[in-house]
Amino acid sequence: MATTESIQSAYIDYVLTEGHEPKSVYLFAKNNEMTEEEFYRFFGSFEAVEQSVWADLAKKTITEIKTQEVWPQYSAREKALSFFYSFFELLKGSRSFAIYSLKKHQRTMGTPRVLEQLKVQVENFAEDIIRQGLESNELEDRRFFTSKYKDAFWLQFGFVLNFWAGDNSAGFEKTDEAIEKGVNLTFDLFQRSAVDNLIDYGKFLFKNGGLKDKLHQRRW
Repeated sequence: MATTESIQSAYIDYVLTEGHEPKSVYLFAKNNEMTEEEFYRFFGSFEAVEQSVWADLAKKTITEIKTQEVWPQYSAREKALSFFYSFFELLKGSRSFAIYSLKKHQRTMGTPRVLEQLKVQVENFAEDIIRQGLESNELEDRRFFTSKYKDAFWLQFGFVLNFWAGDNSAGFEKTDEAIEKGVNLTFDLFQRSAVDNLIDYGKFLFKNGGLKDKLHQRRW
């Protein structure tokens, strides 16, 4: 009996063996002892199968890291780092498929369709930990930019994914370094900075503009 996992596994085995997707759902189903109806019960296309593989990697990662005893004590930054490290550790086991999938869609502008479900998972996770960071004042709540934090998180994720795809270092240690530097930089930008203090000071002066008139009346 066909399942989501059995179809994913059969599809991955096929594309890695043949170097391309099956010619038709009919042939794929026949070769895997299922009917077309069974295939379409789970997926509408081969692209949908690929999308689900990527999304399930993120879902599995999030489930695993949230079971850690220390998870509730983690800061938003630490949760982000845990997600990145864990996702790419898990991805090692599917590297051949990941490289195949990324190369197949590398000419796409913006986020490749095959990664759209993955993007939803990553951004939902980002929204959760960003909300936590805002509530704890770990992150700065900026009127026009806070809603864009999750976009920056996804861009950082996409950068690391592309870096990992081209990383030839032993144990992908360069990717680990890219994660550490990239995620820390992203969260540094999310936190309060001298620019925020300057803006607050400007607002104070603007709201208390009457002081300016009094100062002009004095002789120096």
